[in-house]
Amino acid sequence: MAEKKPNPIDTHVGGRVRLRRMLIGMSQEKLGDRMNLTFQQIQKYEKGVNRIGASRLFQLAQVLEVPVQFFFDGAPTDEHSAGMVNSDADADAFIFEFLNSREGLELNRAFVKISDAKVRRSVVELVRSLGASESTSE
Repeated sequence: MAEKKPNPIDTHVGGRVRLRRMLIGMSQEKLGDRMNLTFQQIQKYEKGVNRIGASRLFQLAQVLEVPVQFFFDGAPTDEHSAGMVNSDADADAFIFEFLNSREGLELNRAFVKISDAKVRRSVVELVRSLGASESTSE
């Protein structure tokens, strides 16, 4: 029997929950406590495995201090467009995936704390050169 895949909207909303939770430095366990849920339930929401109901979504928005619309920003507009290839959508997905990773989030937090523009530019050049050396060694 074929495995049922989560709805793309549920996956997107769950990913936005995870992104916001990580941006404010909140663990799944702490979010679960604030919502009277287990961290496992939060995991299922974040992966899109379990659909988030309207009242729960409203509660999440309050706990995470964002408007409800935040969870739908950048969401696919329908089933057809969810599977379409679009360079802007691909770029947005790449950025979202990067910021949704622990390393990406840590790098972003550290980078924005650098006040000197020349140092920031040097960091970008360093990362570029490291990435270039990785791709040439493959």
